[in-house]
Amino acid sequence: MVIESWKPEDTFELGKKLGEEADPSTIFCLNGDLGVGKTVFTQGFAAGLGITEPVDSPTFTIVKQYDDGRLPFYHFDVYRIGDVSEMDEIGYEDCFYGEGVTLIEWSGLIEEILPRQVITVTIEKDLNKGFDYRKITVEGM
Repeated sequence: MVIESWKPEDTFELGKKLGEEADPSTIFCLNGDLGVGKTVFTQGFAAGLGITEPVDSPTFTIVKQYDDGRLPFYHFDVYRIGDVSEMDEIGYEDCFYGEGVTLIEWSGLIEEILPRQVITVTIEKDLNKGFDYRKITVEGM
């Protein structure tokens, strides 16, 4: 599925829709360059899960857990992971295979530990279509 987002609110709403439809133990891999709207998408996703607290990127903590929605939400940002073995220290398996929903930014850095069945969301800019335009591709649903 390919969605065109013409403004940040569109990206938020797509995230919200996917959050509303998310099932336990589902893993979303969120990919895209810096500044494409991954955080906006994630904030919408969290809203779709019913999470009301502020959501931001866990760049330095690697993972943030939110428990006030309809499912636990594990938000990973693995951009600063030096080696995939660091994920063991975090206890990623409890998140990936538990009753919550996991969203991983920069998932390509930890491909070798991802389960086969994931939903991949890729956000891309196209400045020829405008500063706020984003092409969002969702695969694996």
